[in-house]
Amino acid sequence: MKVFRGLPNDRARAPCALTIGNFDGVHRGHQALLAHVTASARKLGLEAAVMTFEPHPREYFAQRSGDLSKAPARIANLRDKLESLEHAGVDRVIVEHFNEHFASMSPDEFTQRVLVDGLHVKWLMVGDDFCYGARRAGNVALLAEAGKRYGFEVHSLPAVLHDSTRISSSAVRAALAAGDFDATRALLGHPYSMSGHVIHGQKLGRTLGFPTLNLRVAHRPALAGIFVVQVHGLADRPLPAVASLGVRPTVEDAGRMLLEVHVFDWNQPCYGKLVRVEFLTKLRDEEKYVDLPTLTAAIDRDAQQARAWFAQRAGALTATDRI
Repeated sequence: MKVFRGLPNDRARAPCALTIGNFDGVHRGHQALLAHVTASARKLGLEAAVMTFEPHPREYFAQRSGDLSKAPARIANLRDKLESLEHAGVDRVIVEHFNEHFASMSPDEFTQRVLVDGLHVKWLMVGDDFCYGARRAGNVALLAEAGKRYGFEVHSLPAVLHDSTRISSSAVRAALAAGDFDATRALLGHPYSMSGHVIHGQKLGRTLGFPTLNLRVAHRPALAGIFVVQVHGLADRPLPAVASLGVRPTVEDAGRMLLEVHVFDWNQPCYGKLVRVEFLTKLRDEEKYVDLPTLTAAIDRDAQQARAWFAQRAGALTATDRI
């Protein structure tokens, strides 16, 4: 899969079947849309392409207004989004920098400069609620008219439902915020995870007796707290662990998000490694403690609970095998 930061240059502008969106989480609704795009691309002899945005448009407008509370929490980082798009069979992804210039484009300007001249679109599918251009002035009907004028097909996909509820990034965020990983899995079609490179931290966990793998979280995630997890990428099997995702209020006040993972019975160097942390269940919310001994006691309780969760799961599997 080819990834472009902004519109491709002239030599890379192959005709394409395109879809446009934020694709945060690449949930089952997104997957249905991508299946249509890739199938049509293969049928028409085109490249299957996705245009997405960085930052998220709502994040950009929240920053511009000075009210970051209006920015949506992120389900996935860009790396995980791109991996999901590649898994869906996408040939190329255009990561468009969403800024003042892009936000101010009229629907006609967007069609001419981006879709026609920039991407050579021949076939386009969007969700039935798709809007584009300055002040979201363009909609699917206007896009269909433009397609007739410029010679590309326009299709829209109705909402994909789960238990009569629309599958959306907002629904995934709500499930994650509630710590409901069964609902999250039903909406995504797979377990929820986050990936990242292991970075150096303050080594505080090691001094407390709980060494951790630290993963930087660049954006406000859709979940926070203490979790039972398993880690992929360190061994030939997932490793059981307990994790904290939050701002570490007991030891710093910078407000920076960090994912700290204590892998049970594991003590090997792994700085720089790319790992994937799969979330299994939530234990509790993040708390601020009066001192480090109180924090250490809480971490110990969390680790014991997580170990018990894995032991119970292993026992259930063993009992099933005996049936």
